Amino acid sequence: MTSVHAGGHKRVVIKIGTSSLTYYNGGMNLRKIDRLSWTLADLRNQGHEVIFVSSGAIAVGTERLGLRQRPRDNMGKQAASAVGQAALMQIYENFFLTYNQKIAQILLTKDVVEDGVRKTNARNTFFTLLSMGVVPIVNENDAISTDELGFSENDELSAYVAILTDADTLIILSDTDGFYDCDPKKNPDARLIPVVEEIGGLLERAAGAPSSALGTGGAAAKLSAAKMACAAGIDTVVASGEDPYILYDILAGDIKGTLFKASCKNPR
Repeated sequence: MTSVHAGGHKRVVIKIGTSSLTYYNGGMNLRKIDRLSWTLADLRNQGHEVIFVSSGAIAVGTERLGLRQRPRDNMGKQAASAVGQAALMQIYENFFLTYNQKIAQILLTKDVVEDGVRKTNARNTFFTLLSMGVVPIVNENDAISTDELGFSENDELSAYVAILTDADTLIILSDTDGFYDCDPKKNPDARLIPVVEEIGGLLERAAGAPSSALGTGGAAAKLSAAKMACAAGIDTVVASGEDPYILYDILAGDIKGTLFKASCKNPR
């Protein structure tokens, strides 16, 4: 059994992508969001400190605005995000409130986590919320973000958040069930890699393009996030977001997916 390192009250950053929160038609999968909210609240009851990085704002905004497809231009994406972020948090508030779990919204741009004063302020906010038993829900501030200020995608954001908050573990829930030696959607002989102890050229060549029209991240983005987190001493798991109950197994030490060990090497 592959396991993350042992500890007491683990601080865990959990990221889920848009494609894991929506149906193929772009509508929100409320059943899954309910199940996810229940699971995160229950993990808090177990004593875990949970930080949740959630995509989905642009997808929700696209649906709320009645658009046929996700906007391609920057202004359209910013407008959809502004509408969708409010709606997404309302959805989360309704579900988490059912399970008596307090939540908070934190929107970030890259300059915040790279600037000394604002980085310290962000850390203090996270730590204060966690001490109060709150689950911070994090997303990029797409409504004001630019290429210079933005993260390449939310996989990168989740790694930054894990490092910023001194997390023990980063879990990236995806529309695939781990990291493969090649694209499993194109090659039926693709093999799941259960444990990664070295991130090098072979893995980078195996990483592909974005896997969903609704989302933006792909294997390359997840590999980059894992590389960042592992370099900071943080175990990283890439696993399926199909059933949020998988989080119980992962935090119990039974990894159903790919574990990038915190000690893994990152050769140049």
